[in-house]
Amino acid sequence: MHIAILTFEGFNELDSFIALGVLNRIRKPGWRVSIATPQARVTSMNGVTIEGQISLREANAADAVIVGSGTLTRDVVADPELMSQMRFDASRQLLGAQCSGTLVLAKLGLLNDVPACTDLTTKPWVEEAGVEVLNQPFVARGNVATAGGCLASHYLAAWVIARLQGIDAAAGAIHYVAPVGEKEDYVARARRNITPFLPETIAAP
Repeated sequence: MHIAILTFEGFNELDSFIALGVLNRIRKPGWRVSIATPQARVTSMNGVTIEGQISLREANAADAVIVGSGTLTRDVVADPELMSQMRFDASRQLLGAQCSGTLVLAKLGLLNDVPACTDLTTKPWVEEAGVEVLNQPFVARGNVATAGGCLASHYLAAWVIARLQGIDAAAGAIHYVAPVGEKEDYVARARRNITPFLPETIAAP
């Protein structure tokens, strides 16, 4: 399984790196998590420069794609050449978006008739794109999920793990990264947020 985390210029470190860290708690042959960037290097909103591992076009073949957020997302969606590189398909991929990444999915036409979550800054832009924004941290419908608020990143990662490896694997990943003394609380909260949006065959009883 290959999961790509789209990471653009001006990216939010919390969104991309929390998802990367949680998803990489799965240690199985063939499980791969990659940072996908539009150019060789991108610099975060706080001046951290990283090298991408794959291109945006390579992300089109991933089993799951998470679109991260950042301060320049409106520039991304206004760039036809950049947007044309993203050819995602919810019929064959899990698609997730974090905060302003939701705007990217909306502009790609992947949130038609699907309510979404995003951060408070991005909310009016997503609504302007014709998408209903919910006042909650996470929502999913079918193979499309969105999360709102930087620290909701682990819900998005847990949902991807649950869909691909099962709810117990997702709980284990969250348990690993959660603060000592609060691990059971974090796992229980993650379960509450993602379980209603999982297929019955995956959701915990």
